[in-house]
Amino acid sequence: MVQHTKTGVALVGSGSAHLPIAVTNDDLSQVVETSDEWIATRTGIRQRYIATQQESLVSLATSAGTAALEMSNTQPTDVDLIILATSTPDDLFGSAAQVQANLGASHAVAFDLTAACSGFLFALVTAAQYMRTGVYKTVLVIGADVLSRWTDWSDRRTCVLFGDGAGAVVLKASDRDRLLGFDLRSDGTLNGCLNLPYQADSQALTSDKTVQKGTYQPVTMNGKEVYRFAVKRVPEIIEKALFHAGLSTDGIDWLLLHQANQRILDAVAERLNVPKDRVISNMGRHGNTSAASIPLALDEAVRDGRIKAGDVIASSGFGAGLSWGAAIFEWG
Repeated sequence: MVQHTKTGVALVGSGSAHLPIAVTNDDLSQVVETSDEWIATRTGIRQRYIATQQESLVSLATSAGTAALEMSNTQPTDVDLIILATSTPDDLFGSAAQVQANLGASHAVAFDLTAACSGFLFALVTAAQYMRTGVYKTVLVIGADVLSRWTDWSDRRTCVLFGDGAGAVVLKASDRDRLLGFDLRSDGTLNGCLNLPYQADSQALTSDKTVQKGTYQPVTMNGKEVYRFAVKRVPEIIEKALFHAGLSTDGIDWLLLHQANQRILDAVAERLNVPKDRVISNMGRHGNTSAASIPLALDEAVRDGRIKAGDVIASSGFGAGLSWGAAIFEWG
């Protein structure tokens, strides 16, 4: 393996997939007992996008990756590593290699990373470690999920929250490290608060032996517990990441959180004393897209000119596991 001399990390391109089908709150009011006002007041969500029959996790991830490579003027054959953060792969054996093939990134190694709504941030930090050791110099990190597959559309507590999406960033080796600080955490004692569980179904194999051939069940969530967890833990871990970066909240340009619930974003921003106009949110249009939410919101803000080269971003992902993390990085 060739060692490269540049061991800093620069985030140089972003991309996202564009889904054609939006499901509005009014649409959901025809499915469950709810209303646009009820959903928007409690979550900030007005609509969410869902994948069509022709789309897949791989196709969405490929679209996002292609857009990120194009923005960064990177040829697919220059990519050394692809990390696909997803909890909803097309294939339980992994979907990253299919994305690698679709992109034509023939020199890249590719693997899936599963950490649900924390997945993109965990993948970003993982990618940086390969680069800081000098092993890889160009990495594509993709966050993608198709939660519509695993949503109970008769459960109004969860079906109003989730949408499908994909976002990606390109990382390149640099003389100056733009990943300024990070911190990652997990607490498995809270695992039962948010799950997409496997449920076994016993079937006779022989006269005295059985096998467990079940399937995965729709998403379940204890919304109150997840809210309390996020409002407490996310500001703490952002402050720890800022400490590692040698910064305070006054030194950041943007707060970019996993898009779980607008009330969580507002509460975290208030605790950190970050003005609302420095909080990036696309919650109203996309809902909770799990691992896709951070890179999707990032890409929109880069493309519409809000985020500019040199801007410092404090980002945090949080969710199933329960897991949470924060990263402070400079864009461009």
